[in-house]
Amino acid sequence: MSKKILVVDDKLELRTLLKSYLAQENFEVVAAGDGREALFVARQEKPDLIILDLMMPQMGGYDFMRAYSREASTPVIILTAKLDENDKVLGLELGADDYITKPFSLRELTARVRAVLRRAEKQDAGQDALRVGDLFLDRAGRSLISAGKVVDLTPSEFDLLATLMATPGRVFSRLELLERMQGAAYEGYERTIDVHIRNLRLKIESDPSTPRYIETVYGAGYRFAPQS
Repeated sequence: MSKKILVVDDKLELRTLLKSYLAQENFEVVAAGDGREALFVARQEKPDLIILDLMMPQMGGYDFMRAYSREASTPVIILTAKLDENDKVLGLELGADDYITKPFSLRELTARVRAVLRRAEKQDAGQDALRVGDLFLDRAGRSLISAGKVVDLTPSEFDLLATLMATPGRVFSRLELLERMQGAAYEGYERTIDVHIRNLRLKIESDPSTPRYIETVYGAGYRFAPQS
């Protein structure tokens, strides 16, 4: 069964181009011209992935993500004409899984789409459930319970936490973690790991400034602390 992609951009020419190209790559594609329309389409169509422009009339990409992330954890790839790193980091903080800067090649975008979809649906063939301290991570169900409460994670956050929890005490470099999540390491995107780690700490640590679970190993990367 083909994966469904929602393309959100206010430029009709780009929407038409992406719909045609992605359809040739065996994806089912729906589209919207702004964030407000995208909310309606996403609720109706339940896409597997969203390709999202940031600067749009009616409702921009950031506002769309704030609204829709409360309803679903659909993977998001941001399209942006902006080169400001802060804009990209804000998108990641809101739950985006990847970003690509305009202009871009259609082959690169398709590769990113496939990588994010693989990451979202990947289920490790090893142990299905991990329990550490107050955390219970169900790999098969892709869910996390912390201190008895369900915690909403983006696909990227889930895969990152699962990688760390599977081997407590092992130090992972940022490039290693990025490779585990995306299947190929992009050195320029190492900061995305820092953003995801910060978001995870806010969700699972009682005191994110003094983390109990995810430790920073300065000069090396991150590790999941062994629990006594």
